Amino acid sequence: MPNARRTAYEPGHKPKFLVIIDATPECDRALYFAAKRAARLSGGVVLAIINEPETFANWFGGDVIRAEAEEKARETLERAAGRARVIAGIEAELTIREGVPAEEIVRLIDEDLDIATLVLAAGTSKDGPGPLVSTLAIKASATFPIPIAIIPGTLTDQDIDTLA
Repeated sequence: MPNARRTAYEPGHKPKFLVIIDATPECDRALYFAAKRAARLSGGVVLAIINEPETFANWFGGDVIRAEAEEKARETLERAAGRARVIAGIEAELTIREGVPAEEIVRLIDEDLDIATLVLAAGTSKDGPGPLVSTLAIKASATFPIPIAIIPGTLTDQDIDTLA
Protein backbone atom coordinates (compact mmCIF):
# COMPACT_ATOMS: atom_id res chain seq x y z
CA MET A 1 0.00 0.00 0.00
CA PRO A 2 2.87 2.46 -0.72
CA ASN A 3 1.89 6.12 -0.98
CA ALA A 4 -1.56 5.44 0.50
CA ARG A 5 -3.28 8.42 2.03
CA ARG A 6 -2.43 8.77 5.74
CA THR A 7 -5.41 8.61 8.13
CA ALA A 8 -3.79 9.90 11.33
CA TYR A 9 -5.84 13.09 11.57
CA GLU A 10 -9.15 11.83 10.23
CA PRO A 11 -12.16 11.34 12.55
CA GLY A 12 -11.84 8.15 14.55
CA HIS A 13 -8.06 8.03 14.14
CA LYS A 14 -5.11 9.42 16.05
CA PRO A 15 -1.59 10.32 14.99
CA LYS A 16 1.04 7.83 16.02
CA PHE A 17 4.73 8.41 16.51
CA LEU A 18 6.97 5.49 15.52
CA VAL A 19 10.15 4.93 17.55
CA ILE A 20 12.68 2.25 16.69
CA ILE A 21 14.00 0.89 19.97
CA ASP A 22 17.64 -0.13 20.13
CA ALA A 23 20.49 -0.25 22.63
CA THR A 24 21.89 3.19 21.84
CA PRO A 25 21.86 5.79 24.62
CA GLU A 26 20.15 8.35 22.38
CA CYS A 27 17.17 6.04 21.77
CA ASP A 28 15.66 7.28 25.02
CA ARG A 29 15.64 10.82 23.60
CA ALA A 30 13.47 9.67 20.68
CA LEU A 31 11.16 7.78 23.05
CA TYR A 32 10.85 10.76 25.39
CA PHE A 33 10.02 13.16 22.54
CA ALA A 34 7.52 10.78 20.93
CA ALA A 35 5.71 10.10 24.21
CA LYS A 36 5.49 13.80 25.11
CA ARG A 37 4.35 14.80 21.61
CA ALA A 38 1.79 11.99 21.44
CA ALA A 39 0.34 13.01 24.81
CA ARG A 40 0.05 16.62 23.69
CA LEU A 41 -1.80 15.61 20.51
CA SER A 42 -3.88 12.86 22.12
CA GLY A 43 -2.01 10.48 19.86
CA GLY A 44 -0.17 7.22 20.26
CA VAL A 45 3.28 5.73 20.18
CA VAL A 46 4.40 2.64 18.29
CA LEU A 47 7.59 1.06 19.58
CA ALA A 48 9.37 -1.36 17.27
CA ILE A 49 12.44 -3.55 17.37
CA ILE A 50 13.79 -4.95 14.14
CA ASN A 51 15.96 -8.05 14.30
CA GLU A 52 18.13 -8.60 11.27
CA PRO A 53 17.76 -12.16 9.90
CA GLU A 54 21.46 -12.70 9.21
CA THR A 55 21.93 -12.64 12.97
CA PHE A 56 20.30 -16.09 13.05
CA ALA A 57 20.95 -17.50 9.58
CA ASN A 58 24.52 -18.71 9.89
CA TRP A 59 24.36 -20.32 13.29
CA PHE A 60 23.68 -23.88 14.26
CA GLY A 61 20.55 -23.68 16.36
CA GLY A 62 19.40 -20.52 14.59
CA ASP A 63 15.80 -21.10 15.72
CA VAL A 64 16.88 -21.08 19.36
CA ILE A 65 18.88 -17.89 18.80
CA ARG A 66 15.87 -16.32 17.03
CA ALA A 67 13.56 -17.25 19.93
CA GLU A 68 16.02 -15.82 22.45
CA ALA A 69 16.30 -12.60 20.40
CA GLU A 70 12.51 -12.29 20.29
CA GLU A 71 12.27 -12.78 24.05
CA LYS A 72 14.95 -10.16 24.64
CA ALA A 73 13.15 -7.82 22.21
CA ARG A 74 9.85 -8.30 24.11
CA GLU A 75 11.54 -7.49 27.41
CA THR A 76 13.20 -4.40 25.91
CA LEU A 77 9.92 -3.21 24.41
CA GLU A 78 8.09 -3.73 27.71
CA ARG A 79 10.70 -1.60 29.49
CA ALA A 80 10.36 1.10 26.82
CA ALA A 81 6.55 0.96 27.08
CA GLY A 82 6.88 1.38 30.84
CA ARG A 83 9.03 4.44 30.25
CA ALA A 84 6.37 5.89 27.89
CA ARG A 85 3.76 5.37 30.64
CA VAL A 86 5.95 7.19 33.15
CA ILE A 87 6.83 10.01 30.75
CA ALA A 88 3.36 10.77 29.44
CA GLY A 89 0.81 8.31 30.80
CA ILE A 90 0.27 6.65 27.43
CA GLU A 91 0.13 3.00 26.39
CA ALA A 92 2.44 2.18 23.52
CA GLU A 93 1.82 -0.35 20.77
CA LEU A 94 4.67 -2.87 20.54
CA THR A 95 5.95 -4.72 17.51
CA ILE A 96 8.89 -6.97 16.70
CA ARG A 97 9.96 -7.34 13.08
CA GLU A 98 12.60 -9.35 11.34
CA GLY A 99 14.34 -8.07 8.24
CA VAL A 100 16.40 -5.22 6.87
CA PRO A 101 15.66 -2.30 9.22
CA ALA A 102 14.98 0.39 6.60
CA GLU A 103 12.69 -1.95 4.64
CA GLU A 104 10.79 -3.11 7.73
CA ILE A 105 10.28 0.46 8.91
CA VAL A 106 8.73 1.42 5.57
CA ARG A 107 6.61 -1.75 5.59
CA LEU A 108 5.33 -0.97 9.09
CA ILE A 109 4.47 2.59 8.07
CA ASP A 110 2.67 1.31 4.96
CA GLU A 111 0.64 -1.13 7.10
CA ASP A 112 -0.45 1.43 9.73
CA LEU A 113 -1.77 4.56 8.04
CA ASP A 114 -2.11 6.31 11.41
CA ILE A 115 1.67 6.48 11.82
CA ALA A 116 2.31 10.15 11.13
CA THR A 117 5.96 10.65 12.14
CA LEU A 118 9.07 8.51 12.52
CA VAL A 119 11.08 9.74 15.49
CA LEU A 120 14.81 9.03 15.50
CA ALA A 121 17.55 10.35 17.76
CA ALA A 122 20.92 11.40 16.42
CA GLY A 123 23.91 9.87 18.12
CA THR A 124 26.48 12.11 19.73
CA SER A 125 29.62 10.13 18.94
CA LYS A 126 32.26 11.18 16.44
CA ASP A 127 31.14 8.27 14.24
CA GLY A 128 28.11 10.21 13.05
CA PRO A 129 24.40 10.34 13.80
CA GLY A 130 23.85 6.58 13.65
CA PRO A 131 22.91 4.09 10.94
CA LEU A 132 19.15 4.71 10.91
CA VAL A 133 19.52 8.47 10.76
CA SER A 134 22.14 8.13 8.03
CA THR A 135 20.10 5.69 5.99
CA LEU A 136 16.58 7.03 6.40
CA ALA A 137 16.91 10.70 7.09
CA ILE A 138 19.80 11.47 4.81
CA LYS A 139 19.67 8.97 1.94
CA ALA A 140 15.94 8.16 1.71
CA SER A 141 14.30 11.32 3.02
CA ALA A 142 13.21 12.56 -0.41
CA THR A 143 11.09 9.45 -1.00
CA PHE A 144 10.14 8.56 2.57
CA PRO A 145 6.35 8.21 3.12
CA ILE A 146 6.12 10.37 6.29
CA PRO A 147 8.10 13.11 8.05
CA ILE A 148 11.12 12.10 10.09
CA ALA A 149 11.82 13.94 13.34
CA ILE A 150 15.48 13.75 14.35
CA ILE A 151 16.01 14.49 18.02
CA PRO A 152 19.54 15.55 19.00
CA GLY A 153 20.93 13.02 21.44
CA THR A 154 22.22 15.82 23.66
CA LEU A 155 18.78 17.23 24.55
CA THR A 156 17.70 16.89 28.17
CA ASP A 157 14.20 16.01 29.32
CA GLN A 158 13.63 19.69 30.06
CA ASP A 159 14.79 20.67 26.57
CA ILE A 160 12.39 18.19 25.01
CA ASP A 161 9.54 19.30 27.28
CA THR A 162 9.76 22.77 25.79
CA LEU A 163 9.76 21.41 22.23
CA ALA A 164 7.23 18.62 22.34
